Amino acid sequence: MTEIDQLKFDEKGLIPAVIVEAGTHRLLMVAYMNRESLKISMETGKTCFWSRSRQELWTKGETSGNYQHIVSITADCDLDTLKVVVEKDGPACHTGAETCFFNPVYQSEEKSDFTLDALMELIRGRKTNPQEGSYTTYLFQKGLDKILKKIGEESTEVIIAAKDNDPKETIYEISDLVYHVMVMMIQQGISLEDIRRELASRHVIDHKVKQEKSRAE
Repeated sequence: MTEIDQLKFDEKGLIPAVIVEAGTHRLLMVAYMNRESLKISMETGKTCFWSRSRQELWTKGETSGNYQHIVSITADCDLDTLKVVVEKDGPACHTGAETCFFNPVYQSEEKSDFTLDALMELIRGRKTNPQEGSYTTYLFQKGLDKILKKIGEESTEVIIAAKDNDPKETIYEISDLVYHVMVMMIQQGISLEDIRRELASRHVIDHKVKQEKSRAE
């Protein structure tokens, strides 16, 4: 583990902290810490920063209730910047936005930053704001039975493609299956965070089991 004294604070005693959301790895905000705020963050498990404008310590969420619970803190290769992974109670930005980064400056016409979270929002939008001619809207209009039937069909297609040892076709069919499962999740009110949380709990349990086995041996 890197010690606080090994970190390189600037001439004002500050070090930038890049705040990232656990699970999604979405960039939430950038703030500054000094030695005291870093120690407080580590002791309380909540992000505490140094306000350069007010010249005082501030704990994120102390007025809004949008606390950030720290999962991990990692220093970069030069030990002069921190990456803080957090689970947040609410929006990270004082404007009420989920992240402080929402003002586009440039977007490539050839490349896109695809995420499952963005796809989930698009699917949710097709339910809350139906679009004529949209296959996703069609599925929601037909209801759960239709969605589940498609999941069953796509599951079979995945099995057939895998059995045929056809990686390209398997990838294609898995993508179809994932999409239809996400439609079902929206229909049932299940979020990606619910799945992440469940998988994370299994990881913790598995890790503990491995530790117990290791001790027994």
